[in-house]
Amino acid sequence: MLELMLCSLFTLVPDYLYRRYVQGKRFGKEITFYSVWYELRWGITGCLMLTVALITTIFYFHPSTTSAALFYRTIPILPEGSGRVAEVNIGFSAPVKKGEVIFRLDNSKQTAALDTAKRKVAEVDASLLAAEADVVKAEAQVQEAKSAHQQAEDELNVKSELQRRNPGIVPQRDIEKLQVLVNQRQAGIDAATAVKQSATLRVSTLLPAEKASAEAALAQAQVDLDKTVIRAGVDGRVEQFFLRAGDVVNPLMRPAGILIPDKAGQTSLQAGFGQIEAQVLKEGMVAEATCVSKPWVIIPMVITSVQDYIASGQFRGGEQLIEAQNIARPGTILVFLEPLYKGGLDGVTAGSSCIVNAYTSNHEVISAKDTGGGQAFVLHAIDAVGLVHALLLRIQALLLPIKTLVLSGH
Repeated sequence: MLELMLCSLFTLVPDYLYRRYVQGKRFGKEITFYSVWYELRWGITGCLMLTVALITTIFYFHPSTTSAALFYRTIPILPEGSGRVAEVNIGFSAPVKKGEVIFRLDNSKQTAALDTAKRKVAEVDASLLAAEADVVKAEAQVQEAKSAHQQAEDELNVKSELQRRNPGIVPQRDIEKLQVLVNQRQAGIDAATAVKQSATLRVSTLLPAEKASAEAALAQAQVDLDKTVIRAGVDGRVEQFFLRAGDVVNPLMRPAGILIPDKAGQTSLQAGFGQIEAQVLKEGMVAEATCVSKPWVIIPMVITSVQDYIASGQFRGGEQLIEAQNIARPGTILVFLEPLYKGGLDGVTAGSSCIVNAYTSNHEVISAKDTGGGQAFVLHAIDAVGLVHALLLRIQALLLPIKTLVLSGH
């Protein structure tokens, strides 16, 4: 209606003035209800054509959408494993801080596993002390074997020297027995040395490895026990938390509740524009928004990101071919907007529906030296008609409470 009234000022009104004051025709005489089309045909035709052109120009270069909302992220409250709830620390709705305990699962199994792991570590520590004593014992046995070997070897040397000086004074059989004894004592040294090496290896390598394994099992048991305590991952607020002691939760089938992070839905607004406006929407475009939860307020905004993909065109690989006609309706170009001024979204409820206008600006092109006069005039006209859309948004903002509270029938 606003566009039609504006266009009539340039087409229908001049035609009527010409008929009235130049041709002398008057309403009720030459211009009647039945002759309006014939007498004002040029003005009516021009008005309709200009209105269509103006509406097309406005909605293409200054796109508008009612598919806008302050989407916000929610975090499901889930344990890492299934279990029965033993304790709930918050109510139906409550603020939480990062790291605060929300609820606990029954941990009897995890506590038993932790105690077993602790005892295993203590057992390895005791074995390590015993192994160190075995090393000392093995060292003493080596020293004993060396002493016995040295004694047998000294006796063999003495009798061999006597036999060399006075042949026949020492029976050859005795010398052979001493030689066998020396070899036996040497074997005893080797055996004791091997026992010592085995004990040393057990102390330095085997038992430390067993202790590390036991400590790893202890750490794993502690982790499993900690998983029974579900804490808040971020600062936020828990809403609609119906979980109670005795309930069974499952990370795949039954979440415990929803955690909404602080400042969720207060940083950016997401709007879906028609696909035909994909070439117009650019980062840095100035926009305006009005939201249902904060009526009669126009929020200046700026486009910070334009999504390059349309959600309706996505698919997952499967066993069936894609049929394009199954797409129920064309998708939209998702645009992210942020307030132009700090605190612009204060007072707007997260998730609120909004109306968004974006405005094309050709100032840089118009200011360029190589821009011709005709092109500059057209670009000026395109930028100027954005005022009509801005006025329409303000009218929508004024009528929004009336439309919502009175005309909607709620």
